[in-house]
Amino acid sequence: MAVKTVHVHLKVNGKDVELDVPPNERLIDTLRYRLKLTSVKEGCGRGECGICIVLVNGLPRHSCLTLTAAIDGAEITTLEGLAPEGKIHAIQMAFLETRGVQCGYCTQGFIMMAKALLDKTLDPSYEEIKEWLSSTLCRCGSYHYYFAAVKLAAKYIKEGKIYFDEEEVKKKYYMRVVGR
Repeated sequence: MAVKTVHVHLKVNGKDVELDVPPNERLIDTLRYRLKLTSVKEGCGRGECGICIVLVNGLPRHSCLTLTAAIDGAEITTLEGLAPEGKIHAIQMAFLETRGVQCGYCTQGFIMMAKALLDKTLDPSYEEIKEWLSSTLCRCGSYHYYFAAVKLAAKYIKEGKIYFDEEEVKKKYYMRVVGR
């Protein structure tokens, strides 16, 4: 018996993608295993930890709870799609500068939530940041770094510093890590 599939058209990180997927395939599996977008990670698989959050039509969504077939025509943004090739987004830079990366497992969930929030307002209150970031869990307990990162990212964006050169950032942070 042949497995029934559904033809879907998505715009993923600015690129048109057409796929035939089983009707029960989750978006996380489509993004990670079919499209090789490895920033999308699975934590709990139940929509509780927020690690798998991506933006669907600009809004945060748990990709582990979203069926790919149900979002035909949607625009998806993952961490890989935040900045052009060779650049990193102001939010990513702010997370680096405030030491908001810690172990890194939950970071992409926080960054995607921060992106959704900062697309809504560049002057979020502490309470707004807390509310928006509350859907992602950090086992390292580094929330104060994430709050600072959102404030710093908002400052950068307001100043027009949306993208940073990836090679320069690598040099700067490599030197700090190796102690030179």
